[in-house]
Amino acid sequence: MSHHRIAPNVDDSSDQLAAALAALRTELELPGEYPAEAVEEARQAVETLVMPAQDLRDIPFVTIDPATSTDLDQALFIDRAGDGYKVLYAIADVPSFVAPGGALDTETRQRGQTFYAPDGRIPLHPEVISENAGSLLADQDCSAFVWDFDLDAEAEVLAVTVARAAVRSRAKLSYKGAQQQTDDGTATPVLQLLKEVGLKRVELERRRGGASLNMPEQEIVQATDGGGYRIAAAPSLPVEDWNAQISLMTGMAAAQMMLDGKVGILRTMPAPDDRSLLHFKRQTSALGKPWDGQVTYGEYLRTLDASDPQQLAILHSAGTLFRGAGYTPFDGEVPANVIQAAIGAPYAHTTAPLRRLIDRFVLVICEALSNNHDIPAWAREALPSLPEIMASSDQLAGRLERAALDTVEAALVANHIGQEFDAVVISGSKPSNGNSNGNGNGNGNGNGPFGVVQIADPAVTARCDGEMESGTKVRVRLLKADIASREIRFELLP
Repeated sequence: MSHHRIAPNVDDSSDQLAAALAALRTELELPGEYPAEAVEEARQAVETLVMPAQDLRDIPFVTIDPATSTDLDQALFIDRAGDGYKVLYAIADVPSFVAPGGALDTETRQRGQTFYAPDGRIPLHPEVISENAGSLLADQDCSAFVWDFDLDAEAEVLAVTVARAAVRSRAKLSYKGAQQQTDDGTATPVLQLLKEVGLKRVELERRRGGASLNMPEQEIVQATDGGGYRIAAAPSLPVEDWNAQISLMTGMAAAQMMLDGKVGILRTMPAPDDRSLLHFKRQTSALGKPWDGQVTYGEYLRTLDASDPQQLAILHSAGTLFRGAGYTPFDGEVPANVIQAAIGAPYAHTTAPLRRLIDRFVLVICEALSNNHDIPAWAREALPSLPEIMASSDQLAGRLERAALDTVEAALVANHIGQEFDAVVISGSKPSNGNSNGNGNGNGNGNGPFGVVQIADPAVTARCDGEMESGTKVRVRLLKADIASREIRFELLP
């Protein structure tokens, strides 16, 4: 993992950066402090919570999350069951804390999700819930929706139920720590089985034509020593993929449960159309690793190595294949289009209720369907309104993520105007329209062709003026880095 700190050689820019990041909250009209009435409602809900009758506190659940996370939505237990497996997946029981129609319910519907800003998280729920009583913290009694899976030897789902239960996690594991234990042979039986089941679920994903865009993740991290911010960029660890497969399995089970019950809300995405696939096929050929169409595009994407410049450019261009995702509610009649194409199956957001509004409704609906109970009216009545709430929230989260990255990237290079860098061309040249810096922000006024390049140290992606081809290595000079406007521009060197 490569970390790029803003300090010490940009001390003069640190104050500008802090001001620019703070300004994003106003510019994007992000939610402010949690209303006092909603916070008090949350506190009362915590104080009066009644644990479910079913007691699974003897099950040694563990959580696996980023090391600094305290809003823990999921806890996991896996055991062998004959030739197959028993998987118990506990999801935070957020609905127990949110009274329908109350101040807290109203505020969460306005927010839609937790927003992650570099200078602080803006939570969907008050911290008394999201990072305390509602979080599946180690050694804490919690109420949870426990998904009970029976899997066969290939990790296919044979049977699944979901019910509320009292649980108690035994350990909070980090991805890095879990991966290290798995690699050095000290992993617990649960981690060993997570790898075994996770790999089998990856193979099932491959068979059903699922696809994943395995871009290196970028995260803005606030330094603990007062040194400002850095961008951490690295490919995900294998344990993250194995863990994600359990979440995907649960989302697929939730979707099927709602389809069988003819009521619920799905996360859908259309398959890429022929024009998009043809365009992508031409790009792969131009970049030296042609996709011949004999295997699915998902299987092809698994072969790409993001550390190779040309293959990184292919991954960027593959983003055009993952468009059109939305939410599809239904009640009484199953919709015509139910597939999430990147997963290759019907799917529902289910496993992150502390951080995403829609999961609260899906969990309640599935629990009722699984146990032949009436679906609460508040959950059923909300279904038509949820797509608009989530679309608006997702758009705001995307704008915040891009604007924050652009701001920090500008600060990383602000004191290096005129310096030369090695770079990779992410997007080849196109005619200038006079108002883009390659990241969708800023107001560059250069004339002539430009592309988008990525320099490695520090990790920055920005507009570059000049004629260039995707996937090539080039030498560039920094022309501009303005923190307030988030504009970065390079020029191509001969």
